[in-house]
Amino acid sequence: MTQMPQPPALEYAGTLSVLIGDPIDVGPTPEGHRRIIPITGGTVSGPRLNGRVLPGGADFQILHTPELSQLDARYAVQTEDGAVISVDNAAIRSGSAEALGRIARGEPVDPAEIYFRCAPRLRSSAPRWDWVNRTLFVGTGERYPDRVVVHVFAVG
Repeated sequence: MTQMPQPPALEYAGTLSVLIGDPIDVGPTPEGHRRIIPITGGTVSGPRLNGRVLPGGADFQILHTPELSQLDARYAVQTEDGAVISVDNAAIRSGSAEALGRIARGEPVDPAEIYFRCAPRLRSSAPRWDWVNRTLFVGTGERYPDRVVVHVFAVG
């Protein structure tokens, strides 16, 4: 008899609160409707990650259908000890056309109405932070009018 494999454990690493600017609407393209959301700053706090989100990144979005968006956020975090961690966060956001329409217009939406899952890739050259280069992360997201909140978990 074969035993069912056990899923890997998840360890909470921290929560990113990423401040965003006004969307740049590229418009319809062959892949879908494209938008670029500037990242203007923010914070990260938790048991394994603490620091600030540096301004200058962006979230490159493709709105495939009224119910499905693909997100690709790229930005940097500076840790409390001064190290810089690069964040590349690939995500899927889905929900009703009405709820995603409210998000696109910058209106509040209850996070319970939206499926928002991500796979952040963290990288750093600082020796103390080498563990992020060798760790797979997953997360859940919440979108608010002025920020995106991402709860990040290390996969054991």
